[in-house]
Amino acid sequence: MIDPATLITFTGVAVGFVLLPGPAMLLTITRATSSGTRVGIATGAGIAAGDMIHTLMAVVGISAIIAASAMLFSIIKYIGAAYLVYLGIGVILKKSLIDLAPQTRPISTGTAFRQAILAEVLNPKTALFFLALLPQFVRPENGSVMVQLAVLGILYVLLGFAGTVAFALSAGTLGNFLRRSPKVLKWQNKVVGGIYCLLGVRLALQDR
Repeated sequence: MIDPATLITFTGVAVGFVLLPGPAMLLTITRATSSGTRVGIATGAGIAAGDMIHTLMAVVGISAIIAASAMLFSIIKYIGAAYLVYLGIGVILKKSLIDLAPQTRPISTGTAFRQAILAEVLNPKTALFFLALLPQFVRPENGSVMVQLAVLGILYVLLGFAGTVAFALSAGTLGNFLRRSPKVLKWQNKVVGGIYCLLGVRLALQDR
């Protein structure tokens, strides 16, 4: 089973990623402001469902690689490390301009849920993110690799859903704050981007 120190570290890192102003947060805010809190929460649920699918694919794929070859797993980890650094640099350089303008036509909760699932499942960056993030918190000496990956993935999904629900409940206030405070997003991007880069370096230097 995952040791408490690793679990606490992963939780802290995951919360940082959840709070990053990204597509999931912006989609939730725009849906909530245009169609109501229920639609915003349905959007968050759809994103969580999509992330569960990515978690399943990561668990099956990474576990198979580990079982097949230690060398292949090392290669995947180095690719993941490079990808995290790439993401970090991208976030740091990313302009902090966001569009929170509400949509003109409200949609139903069912439509919002289905669209959010599709948008998340078809996002290749999300799949790569799961493949890059989860392995570095897995310790073979802690038991089944598949179970550890599943626990970490589910924990991330739950934290992400909690975050999107919070965004949906406070969409109006949060949207106004973000529009008035571009400097907050600018510095948050730099901090989170730095975390991505540090995680990438940590992953590259970590033994299997």
